[in-house]
Amino acid sequence: MGLRLKVVQSVYSVLHKSGRGGSFPGVLGLKMDPHFLEKFQMPKIVVLVTGTNGKTTTSNLIAESLREAGLKTINNRRGDNLNVGIATLLAANSDSHFRVQADAAVIEVDELTVYRQFANLHPTHFVVNNFFRDQLDRAGEMETIIRKIQEVTKDFEGHLILNGDDPNVLRICDTAKKAQIHLFSVGRNSISETVTNEASEGKFCPRCGRPLKYEYYQYSHIGRFLCEADGFGRIEPDVLVTDIDFAHRTFTAGGRIFSSFINTIYAIYNCAAVLTVMKSLGLDPECADRVFRTFVLKEGRNEVFQLSRPSVINLVKNPTGANEVMKYIVSVPGDKNLLILLNDNDQDGHDVSWIWDAHFERLNQPEIKTIVCSGRRAYDMALRLKYEGMEDRIKVIEDAEKAVEWLDEANMPSHVIATYTALHSTRAILRKAEQKWI
Repeated sequence: MGLRLKVVQSVYSVLHKSGRGGSFPGVLGLKMDPHFLEKFQMPKIVVLVTGTNGKTTTSNLIAESLREAGLKTINNRRGDNLNVGIATLLAANSDSHFRVQADAAVIEVDELTVYRQFANLHPTHFVVNNFFRDQLDRAGEMETIIRKIQEVTKDFEGHLILNGDDPNVLRICDTAKKAQIHLFSVGRNSISETVTNEASEGKFCPRCGRPLKYEYYQYSHIGRFLCEADGFGRIEPDVLVTDIDFAHRTFTAGGRIFSSFINTIYAIYNCAAVLTVMKSLGLDPECADRVFRTFVLKEGRNEVFQLSRPSVINLVKNPTGANEVMKYIVSVPGDKNLLILLNDNDQDGHDVSWIWDAHFERLNQPEIKTIVCSGRRAYDMALRLKYEGMEDRIKVIEDAEKAVEWLDEANMPSHVIATYTALHSTRAILRKAEQKWI
């Protein structure tokens, strides 16, 4: 029996019974033993999920689908994807001899720490959603992250589940010679475009450096591309999504119709990744579809709070994520108010210049009545919106609690956009405000 493990499990039990979560048990375990993570005996199936956007939702969908298929599955549901969060998850679900008590573990991992987690967690499956330009002062250039992931996957002999519509992800195939590669792709649909004005990091072929030719874009640099010189981008996906019906939230894959849990293109990509994992495991895709039909986004991913009128909160942390959230907000019919909370703490990235790469002009719609700017960099956000001609609709309320109070009193449907360190505190404020209407 590991005495240190017993201490960590006891601390977790006390915190859990008192309704307190968090990663403190993992902090304690790693402080007592820097090699704490290495000691766990992982289950037969270990799925790691990474990427810039959508990894929490994708990992939760995979975990729920495996449970629906009858597998006892653990996962870091809230997206605690650093060492301390993963250590907490494993300690809470292992016996006294570090043996994880599950058939499968689905673990979201931060793209910056994948190279460490490969050694600790011994994955059988590795899912990569996408790569976008993110917080430069925290993550550095995207190229550095991709090269690190290529390094850890060059000797990987398990299953690689990759987004075949992202050239930055697809290039992993060229170096992962020992892996079993499974690609997913999404066909042309009603929102596909032949040109894009969004930030696009995948303009050039990683093999020869020539420009990639796109048949269509889904969003940013995600789409169907080809290097006419060397054939990079010519793929035969394991899962190809077609016939997307956004009005009825359905799509087709493998000759059958599936539901989508939300009416967005990035949700379709989440579902495609899940179906590819299920196929690689030989599991019934109907299990995934049952999850798609009932899955409710939480933890700040299109999460709804019932104030005087419904308020929907979403996390944003980079231009691509912000663009997709804004597309969704604008697509929702009816008048609405908006609250944007912009912070610049360590986990957000101190450099907030990314807001100038996001297309905030999309919010210049008559249905959006007032945009409240809040958080540590509220005035930076207000200035960004002013440059898009929305100065008559901007309201600055730096204090988040007062900003939510304003939304509530306005008695109008609203949307909240929050950066990482503003997310959980704002959710708590919204939950508190919701109580008086229950």
